[in-house]
Amino acid sequence: MILLTGAGGVVGRAVTRLLLQEGRAVTAVTRGETHFPDAVRVVDGDLFGPQWLEPVLDGVEAIQISPRATGPGLPELLQLASKQGVRRAVLLSATTVAYPAGEPRFAAQFKAAEDLVKDSGLDWTILRLADFAANALAWAPQIKAGDVVRGAYGDATTSPIHEADIAAVAVQALVDKAHAGTTLTLTGPQSLDQPAKVRILGAAIDRPLSFQELPAEQVRQAMLAQGLPEEVPARLLGSLADYAAHPGPTTTTVADLLNRPALTFADWARDNAAAFGKAS
Repeated sequence: MILLTGAGGVVGRAVTRLLLQEGRAVTAVTRGETHFPDAVRVVDGDLFGPQWLEPVLDGVEAIQISPRATGPGLPELLQLASKQGVRRAVLLSATTVAYPAGEPRFAAQFKAAEDLVKDSGLDWTILRLADFAANALAWAPQIKAGDVVRGAYGDATTSPIHEADIAAVAVQALVDKAHAGTTLTLTGPQSLDQPAKVRILGAAIDRPLSFQELPAEQVRQAMLAQGLPEEVPARLLGSLADYAAHPGPTTTTVADLLNRPALTFADWARDNAAAFGKAS
């Protein structure tokens, strides 16, 4: 049995699909998400106080720890896992631990989670993840409404990673101990600024799209006006500002581990064209 926290997120759903294809039993820990295959055991609860998970961990051999599970409840979750005989933990962390970008407090949260997992007594693997290609879904309302994407820091350059590649590596680490005790930095294969990402999305939906840069404070205030908590624009804009000055890392780790080319942002855009308004 494999237990996935954050199972309703883009990575969690991709990992679930791959595990089921391999015939693995899956327990999905989620907050209100119900759209899972019938074969998945779904449990709903708060990971900030995970004591309720103790009986759920019976028979679990490995757990995937999502960023949402790296808060105050993580020490208790790891203690419960060790007590119940879980053997492996795979932590989804961030490249900012080794390649600083954004406000230091956010990278410090990931580093603290990494240290807890390393000290848990479990066989651990840490996946430091680059900018998710799926973050581009935040542009979908603008693209559905017109041909211009507006945002801050057009020069911000990252190597966005397809969630399918994250999932493929995560499954390797969950089902055997080949990557135990390793920290893997996973990125997409191409370094792209924001206008380039928008152009690629345009090609995927057969429309010419462009990027218009706005002042960062204007974007911040617009996000807050939408009701988003302060942490969301703080994370986004801090990282974009630094990536505009210094591009994020690009690694070959995905291709090296999967023995195939890493999926590109263009691959992701084609896979998700319907989300941006392209008719099927």
